[in-house]
Amino acid sequence: MAEYLASIFGTEKDKVNCSFYFKIGACRHGDRCFRLHNKPTFSQTIVLMNIYRNTQNSAQSADGLLCKLPPTCLQESVALNEVFTEMEKYGEVEEMNVCDNLGDHLVGNVYVKFRREEDAEKAVLDLNNRWFNGQPIHSELSPVTDFREACCRQYEMGSCTRGGFCNFMHLKPISQELRRELYGRRRKRHRSRSRSRERRSRDRNRGGRERERRRSRDCERSGRF
Repeated sequence: MAEYLASIFGTEKDKVNCSFYFKIGACRHGDRCFRLHNKPTFSQTIVLMNIYRNTQNSAQSADGLLCKLPPTCLQESVALNEVFTEMEKYGEVEEMNVCDNLGDHLVGNVYVKFRREEDAEKAVLDLNNRWFNGQPIHSELSPVTDFREACCRQYEMGSCTRGGFCNFMHLKPISQELRRELYGRRRKRHRSRSRSRERRSRDRNRGGRERERRRSRDCERSGRF
């Protein structure tokens, strides 16, 4: 029985735990959902809630009313670069994704996946004490670690009929130029750290050889072997 429950955890067959929350870290029913939303106590991924607004999308919510999100400045390359750079202060960022959805449970969400869980935890604790564009930041750990499972496949193929109100993530496309700029910095830093480690290793080896030569010379002078 325990093995069966473990095998269906977070799937549609699981009648206790919400599969939507497990897959995308959000659920359109919110606190009204009759299944459990198991918030993670540790994760590589954090979500910054309601921090992005796509000004090119319709400003209407699912019920036809105007969205009440503040017109944040998280727009295109300048702001994406700014957020990515800010997140890197907490640790190495593996991936950053911005939701283009309009549904209340996903609208404005930005997901940041760190290499280390400790860095994600540190980021959440600090970010919840900060403000962005005149608004308090709300961040939390997210269960999402595989964005392929969280994304709408129909949207990626250009055939999603639900538009911005789809229950799965519609991720904002990032240009190849911006992707190279953001993630290229990480590769450069990695190469720089690798070169620094290599230099330190060479210096240690060189120092060891020099100490051995001095020891050998001292032994020869003293007549010892």
